[in-house]
Amino acid sequence: MESTHELVLLTGATGYVGGRLLPLLEARSLRVRCLTRHPEAIRPRVAAGTEVVAGDVSVPATLAPAFAGVTTAYYLVHSMGTAGHFVEEDRAAAQAFGAAARAAGVRRIVYLGGLGGETELSDHLASRQEVGRILAASGVPVIEFRASIIIGSGSFSFEMVRALSERLPVMVTPRWVRTPAQPIAIEDVLAYLIAALDALPEVQGVFEIGGVDRTSYLGVMEEYSRQRGLRRLMIPVPFLTPTLSSLWLRLVTPLYAPVGRALIEGVRNETVVRDDRALRVFDVKPRGLREAVRRALENEDRDFAETRWCDAFAFEGGAAAKTYRTRVIDSRALRVRATPEDAFRPIQRIGGESGWYFGDWLWWLRGMLDIFVGGPGLRRGRRHPELLRAGDTLDFWRVETCEPPRLLRLRAEMRLPGRAWLQFEVTDAGPGEVEIRQTAIFDPRGVFGRLYWHALVPLHALVFGGMLRGIARRAGGR
Repeated sequence: MESTHELVLLTGATGYVGGRLLPLLEARSLRVRCLTRHPEAIRPRVAAGTEVVAGDVSVPATLAPAFAGVTTAYYLVHSMGTAGHFVEEDRAAAQAFGAAARAAGVRRIVYLGGLGGETELSDHLASRQEVGRILAASGVPVIEFRASIIIGSGSFSFEMVRALSERLPVMVTPRWVRTPAQPIAIEDVLAYLIAALDALPEVQGVFEIGGVDRTSYLGVMEEYSRQRGLRRLMIPVPFLTPTLSSLWLRLVTPLYAPVGRALIEGVRNETVVRDDRALRVFDVKPRGLREAVRRALENEDRDFAETRWCDAFAFEGGAAAKTYRTRVIDSRALRVRATPEDAFRPIQRIGGESGWYFGDWLWWLRGMLDIFVGGPGLRRGRRHPELLRAGDTLDFWRVETCEPPRLLRLRAEMRLPGRAWLQFEVTDAGPGEVEIRQTAIFDPRGVFGRLYWHALVPLHALVFGGMLRGIARRAGGR
């Protein structure tokens, strides 16, 4: 049942779950209002009819205007990343939010918390469950979903699994990695959050949600490694506590240390579904672990491709590569005096008989090596000397996207210890000028893949830099 008059308040829209929930709410033709401390960070991402208001759940005076006219409020915030003590801050914020919701006559609060049934919960899990109780005590009906490990591209848990699995061919595995858990795909979490909108008024309370499979962090790492084609040796040890593990995690992963410490200390608690009422009340059929990991990897590629790769990773001259998650990105650009059409013409002719505009003998050598190890090499050429379309083969690349005169993205089909893309973009840079940006992306498979990239960094700088200059010359620039 969709509605066009109900007003939904969303907190946490700049976060992982809230950021993915926002477009789903907008797609239902609801009136949506986002409450955020940093309106400027979210305004470019919202639909035309979505309101963005400044406010802070920890500052009660800012909440009343945000709640005006609201029927349903989503509470998707926490304070684990703050400098203070997050338990106290979460407690105060939940009290302020609940009081403001009650004063405004809100019909329902929807909250995402954490699973855990033991009495001695970690500070993180105990705080998440306390927040749910505080919201319920406000007098406003609350639907509280409790979840275990969330599997999705970009989620903290998935990034931790990725970092450990990709970087460590041999892992010591303390007892906590075998603690029972019930991972759930981010799509299924979002499905439950959306389903709460249509729930009958009498539906309230705690609902435990999880995927089909009961496993552990070790099981998730093993499934991730299997799907990525990684062979990993797991050595169990009895003495590595969650606290020591969190310190070790800081050395081998890029994850935010305070959040990592809080979450790792909570891994000692079992997070499995003991009450399956959510399956009976809500029309959601959760995925299993294999499907959740597969979807996370696929969605990551899509999300990564749908952003402009250069936005966050561009650097002057491309003298060194930057990393994003496990990927290594080499992005460089030149400005030329040309129209977009003139600048894109040599890009669209790349490969085949036209060559690669620099070091063709190096490309030929790479092609011969690829044939030697069973790859296609450069033998396939290209379908047409000037025209490209999605799906075309281009030497040992495949055209993933071609949008003249702005974008060409190629996906590598050569034999590599990982996956690779090469993208060219043409953008306006002022009167009579355009910027040609070339971005190479490598997603290494394990330690050998990372060593492969770093061993070739000097050669990449030579070849990619020369290729961009060659394209610029043919476009009429310098």
